Amino acid sequence: MTQMFVPGRLEVLGKHTDYAGGRSLLAAVDRGITIILDDNGEGISATTSASPDVLVLHPGDRLDLPTGHWGGYLQAVVDRLALNFGELRPARLEIDSDLPLASGMSSSSALVVAMALSLVDHNGFRETPQWKENITSAIDLAGYMACFENGMTFGTLEGVRGVGTFGGSEDHTAMLCCRPDQLTQFSFCPIVEHESVPFRPEWSFVVAVSGVLAEKTGTALASYNRASQQTRDIIAAWNTATGRADTVIADALASDEDALEGLRAVVSHSPDLTARLRAFLTESEEVIPAATRALAAGDLSEFGRLADLSQRNADEVLGNQIPETNRLQALARELGADGSAGFGAGFGGSVWALTRTADAEAFATDWLTRYVSEFPEVAGRATTLVTRPGGPARHL
Repeated sequence: MTQMFVPGRLEVLGKHTDYAGGRSLLAAVDRGITIILDDNGEGISATTSASPDVLVLHPGDRLDLPTGHWGGYLQAVVDRLALNFGELRPARLEIDSDLPLASGMSSSSALVVAMALSLVDHNGFRETPQWKENITSAIDLAGYMACFENGMTFGTLEGVRGVGTFGGSEDHTAMLCCRPDQLTQFSFCPIVEHESVPFRPEWSFVVAVSGVLAEKTGTALASYNRASQQTRDIIAAWNTATGRADTVIADALASDEDALEGLRAVVSHSPDLTARLRAFLTESEEVIPAATRALAAGDLSEFGRLADLSQRNADEVLGNQIPETNRLQALARELGADGSAGFGAGFGGSVWALTRTADAEAFATDWLTRYVSEFPEVAGRATTLVTRPGGPARHL
């Protein structure tokens, strides 16, 4: 029997930046998915503590499950591993979680990573030539894990149908590469680790789950994928105008000292693409570098101002916030949080607030009470939790 724990992630800053090659400021939280794996007589079976269902998984199956069902993620893992490494040994998996579902803390990606790592180790795939050729670091592993969801090829490891999300590797990078008691800045496409900031013991994050589901395989999928598609439209317009072959916005920006003005020019015909470019630039190039410096200096006033800017940018320019998450962010600041912002895919989900550890539980109670009084329809679904950076995926 083996046990694998994979944390959820907190995207402190980095709304829809990773798949465009931009920056994110991330933590792996102290909650997550735990999988217990035992040998099995035949096949791969999986159960969860939250459901009586027992799923039996075979490569290539098309499970008759509702959209967004947890089994779809497990099937994507089995399909990809079988394609890349061959036959899978029988296994029985018991899955447990203390992450709120569809909250923006990436419970779905944590499930994918936990399932994949459990089966990788169970089958000894780390010793295969294919693994050694393509995966030599935690950063490589994060990039590969992201491909389980977006279906892309990784190195020589061929892609296969994922879960329909045109996303990046932010979630998987946080889960595999972040450290205890630190926030770390990364950029993406390719993944590059930048500076880390100590997260002081006197600080904690309170997360408020809005009660409005943010399911990337549910009703928000089209909106999520539209934001991703717009970045590809921007880079296509840039490449057409310049004759280059850049793959993400960050590559275009790095190509020339006049690239920023060039990018603005090639999307000037489209208000939607102009807004999408502006949203990316504000979050990735302005807010995140300055906020990282402010936290390192202990300047919570400046950090809070930048988090407010990130929230306005997400609401007014990116367009992925809803009345509930906007009000949660405003309430957090009214109640004295040092900083607050929505996070994750958006179109629902959660908001974080930076508070003093000694006050965190009382803050969480007051925040939830005020919020539910204004949005009584989410009572019973909205929750709060207190968390800190807890470290990456690990065997228990």
